[in-house]
Amino acid sequence: MADTPAPGTQTLARGLAIIRAVADGADDLRTLVERTGLGRSTAHRLTQLLVTEGYLRSGRDGYTLGPTLIELGFQALHGNPLPVVARPVLEELSAQLHDTLHLAVRDGDSVLYLDKLPGTRGAEMRSRIGHRMPLTRTGVGMALLLDSEPQWPALYQAEAPTAPDQVHPQDLDAFLARMRAYAESGVAMDLEDNEPGIRCVAAPIRDATGAIAGAISVSATRPYMPAARMRGLTTVIGRAAQRISATLGHREP
Repeated sequence: MADTPAPGTQTLARGLAIIRAVADGADDLRTLVERTGLGRSTAHRLTQLLVTEGYLRSGRDGYTLGPTLIELGFQALHGNPLPVVARPVLEELSAQLHDTLHLAVRDGDSVLYLDKLPGTRGAEMRSRIGHRMPLTRTGVGMALLLDSEPQWPALYQAEAPTAPDQVHPQDLDAFLARMRAYAESGVAMDLEDNEPGIRCVAAPIRDATGAIAGAISVSATRPYMPAARMRGLTTVIGRAAQRISATLGHREP
């Protein structure tokens, strides 16, 4: 573990490390020991406790996340007003557009999906609720960054497919120019930056203070998302985001 836990919290930190390791695919004790750096007996003892308390399951497929985490996850999701107030608008858009709709927030340096309404045509998107994606390579992520210009260069370099010191200056300049244009228009676009053949249009949701509280996006495969349609969708998605923002107390200047 990267950070030294505060005195008295070591056992809790170890248990959380096990849960995160299972969430990342560790499904047996050997892998848990490798991923967490814990001793075998400690990992086994904590894992058994987590299974007893429902935070993990143990079955034929090894360890998986348990029902207690599902319950707490839904409570956390519904404790956030954003998915509740955004859902009716997303359902209207889904019926109108027939494409995949996403609702997401920024969590640290990544996109966290809070809701998804699958489209009725084209390929299924690999995203899912609770899934994390890059900020600078997704339309919804770029929408979440529209007010954060000082962070753009470092985030772009950190999320580039190549090593940060191998990012071509021209690529960074092109990204920064795109972001400035998106910030001016209030709508961002994914031009197959994240998945080949997948394009999207996204807009930020603002709270009563004017800060970006989340973002929505509409995504589709290239045949259903030509450049002309993307331009037309900027108004549709922008207005939908404004409707959600209004329910959070935001007022356009």
